[in-house]
Amino acid sequence: MQTTPAPNTEAFPAARFIKEIGRGVKGARSMSREDAGNLYGAMLDGRVSDLELGGILLAMRIKGESVDEIAGFMDAAEASFAPLPMPAGPYAPVLIPSYNGARKLANLTPLLALLLAREGVPVLIHGVQQDPGRVTTAEILAEMGIGPVASTADMLDAFADRKPCFMPIATLAPRLAHQLSLRRILGVRNSTHTLVKILQPFEGPALRLVSYTHPEYLTMLSDYFRTAAPPERGDAFLMRGTEGETVANANRAQQIDWFHAGEQSLLAERDAPTDALAPAPEGRDAPATADWILRALRGEQPVPPPIAAQVAHCLRVAAAMRSRA
Repeated sequence: MQTTPAPNTEAFPAARFIKEIGRGVKGARSMSREDAGNLYGAMLDGRVSDLELGGILLAMRIKGESVDEIAGFMDAAEASFAPLPMPAGPYAPVLIPSYNGARKLANLTPLLALLLAREGVPVLIHGVQQDPGRVTTAEILAEMGIGPVASTADMLDAFADRKPCFMPIATLAPRLAHQLSLRRILGVRNSTHTLVKILQPFEGPALRLVSYTHPEYLTMLSDYFRTAAPPERGDAFLMRGTEGETVANANRAQQIDWFHAGEQSLLAERDAPTDALAPAPEGRDAPATADWILRALRGEQPVPPPIAAQVAHCLRVAAAMRSRA
């Protein structure tokens, strides 16, 4: 990996920020983008005391992030690690965050990634390797012989071989990984769980596949991509997650909104309700899911139509993005 920027070590007094964001849902006031960036940068650098850090994380959990706050947090997040080099080829990179895994449905994120990669798309999956009670994308890929990469050279080699690349968040952005780990201490998610789903780590433009779980995040993220996300960082597809993952639901496609240069357009409509179920792995465990995905790639199982349509959308937009670069 490239050298990570050295953190600032000067203590950062955060009480004035907590005073504003810690007044509850109705009384709290949002920070400016600049203040949010300064605060989150200090959090990533370890310059905020443990007591203040806990107060910030819980206050933001209760209040919810504004567009300016998530934009400021993202400014600091992307400045905390070295950007990835752009791969060559006819497609812009496609980013697939994978931080949820599966509990009830089989996790078909690896199928999406493999279908794109075999077409020549540089596919970077970033996320966690394990999550208790869930089946992660990393675990399924490992069953297929695709392990995590540890360097940008390994990433570029995977792209050249038309294979998806899985990079753990601890390798890609260690300071963000530390913020994610605080969930085990506090028992709740924090703003970093939203940030990693919209992260864009490449030097040039990339296509981000972004999912949300709660309706309020649809509004906030839509506003972010329309008004605050730098357009030169690329495009984004936004949809309701399949158990939190950014792969289309095999049984009923979700609505997908496309964000390009500050404009929002409807890319795919939500399927009508149906009782019919698409073919799926017999079990949701990693070995059964990996086996089913491999058979689908060989044509022995049909690829669920919503996922095939998602692949087609990604190919079209990623090709158009590269042609404009």
